[in-house]
Amino acid sequence: MKNTISDDSLLDKFDIALLDALQKNADATHQQLGEAVHLSPSQVSRRITRLHASGIIRRTVALLDPAKIGLGVRAISYVTLLRHGDDEGAAFEREMATFPEVLECFAVTGESDYILQIMAASLNDLSESVLRRLTRIKGVGSIRSNIVLQSIKSSTELPLAQLRRG
Repeated sequence: MKNTISDDSLLDKFDIALLDALQKNADATHQQLGEAVHLSPSQVSRRITRLHASGIIRRTVALLDPAKIGLGVRAISYVTLLRHGDDEGAAFEREMATFPEVLECFAVTGESDYILQIMAASLNDLSESVLRRLTRIKGVGSIRSNIVLQSIKSSTELPLAQLRRG
């Protein structure tokens, strides 16, 4: 059973199982991963190298607990630009790269032009350090923010069911 993802890469059931296992625990040893997906550690190593080289695995990271490192406020902000020319959007997008507090920035359709996920230590930091700086970016018309009260679900694991259908 092979699934074509792009012209350069084919994923079989072992690759899919390996991706699933890595999303759950990227710290697992090749031995542990091999036991989970029924491959030898050397086969796991070769497959992981191939998955990195193909770009399917972009990078491996450590996921930190925001509250335990002093980031107690999460906001979802909706940004609308004054004009919709290429220059304003490009300038805004360049600025977003300079904001470490902005975890995600999505260009969207609908009432807003961008949706941001922002982490800050406090409401004051969010207001003073982040939102005030955002309003000073040329071309920003309005910012509407919602403060997250409770995280019901937060995951970095991508669904893989579509790969199994092949």
